[in-house]
Amino acid sequence: MPKTLPVIDTTAPVCCAPVAAAPVDEDTALAIALRLKAIADPVRVRLLSILLSDPGGERNSGELAEAVALGESTVSHHLTQLRKAGLIGSERRGMNTYHRARREALSALCVVLDPNCCR
Repeated sequence: MPKTLPVIDTTAPVCCAPVAAAPVDEDTALAIALRLKAIADPVRVRLLSILLSDPGGERNSGELAEAVALGESTVSHHLTQLRKAGLIGSERRGMNTYHRARREALSALCVVLDPNCCR
């Protein structure tokens, strides 16, 4: 059975020295691992891709479910995991919830993994 990782606040973008700069401590490694774990699923990668490439910058849950051809409850589960990792933001408007990628969180994760990746 897989080991369950502890719950920590991952709503702020990851912020620490790049992993290549020096060995990271246990807390930093956990913060990075939780974010990577959240996107280590093909459906979540697709959802992030849709949100990042959307001209309006956001989509509602129903639109996302239709785009990935899955039920809304399944997509809601995946969106919850991305939200808990701080990689997307969600806002309820009336009967719909709209989701948007948090580019600053994704950029921070990229820099932590490789500071030269975005140059």
